[in-house]
Amino acid sequence: MSEQADVEFVDLDFLGQPGVIGTGVLRTRGGVWLIDPGPSTGLAALQKKLATLGLSLADVRGLLLTHIHLDHAGASGIIVRQHPSVRVFVHERGAPHVVDPSRLLESAGRLYAGDLERLWGEVAPVPAANVQALKGGERLDLDGRSVEVTYTPGHASHHVAYLDSHSGFTFVGDTGGVRLGPAPHLLPPTPPPDIDLPSWNRSIAGIRQWKPTRLYITHFGAVDEPLTHLEELERRLSSFADLVRALLQEPGSDEERMSRFVERAAGELRRTMPEEEASRYQLAVPLQHCWLGLARYWRKKGGSP
Repeated sequence: MSEQADVEFVDLDFLGQPGVIGTGVLRTRGGVWLIDPGPSTGLAALQKKLATLGLSLADVRGLLLTHIHLDHAGASGIIVRQHPSVRVFVHERGAPHVVDPSRLLESAGRLYAGDLERLWGEVAPVPAANVQALKGGERLDLDGRSVEVTYTPGHASHHVAYLDSHSGFTFVGDTGGVRLGPAPHLLPPTPPPDIDLPSWNRSIAGIRQWKPTRLYITHFGAVDEPLTHLEELERRLSSFADLVRALLQEPGSDEERMSRFVERAAGELRRTMPEEEASRYQLAVPLQHCWLGLARYWRKKGGSP
């Protein structure tokens, strides 16, 4: 098997919808490493997709988390509970919340309210002994396969990306934006509480320096023109942020301004794709959350009412 064939990406069929959340599968001579195992509501689909590759969770040696948001890492604790030898790599800022997810769940509960369990399912703690904290800059030896780590804040303060040195494939989580399948639209996911635009742009520059041959974005799949994609993401992030900043200066309540943002952003989605495709974007990143994250960012900067 070629080195590139050792890298897979499987669909978790989130809430029965294909092409919304995916997991990277990296084969090594000692087993399998998963990049972002997804939420526990996708665990059955993950097991099914691994089986089609001749694999199971028993083959998993470790989890590489880009960040701890529930759509990326929510199933980690259950996987470790079922297979106690599995190691979990995560940035040092996120590590405490993997061990004790109570504050993470409290924060997520404010966003998702009564829908938390339906969307993400159980979130179990990972024993501290299974967690390896990352700073960024590491070169991991995964059973003889070299994977580089870079710190990529902006979407989240604890976000990292992983470069498979053998193939040049890079797993960028949410730092690489949201583009679902063949859809032409690239959406910056900007939920609260950690959005930071200068950090995000520096993170994009850091990924670009790796000269990746392919990007994998959790929402969703392979990007075979990485530099073009990253340039477009920079433009889209800037225009998204500018729109929110402008709307914050308009009269009305927060709810009214958020409604205007959602209407404009959703209208742009619908102009570029069928309604069914546009609704899948809102599964990957609700537009209300994009508003909340950017509005919080501008208010922290002191540039809005």
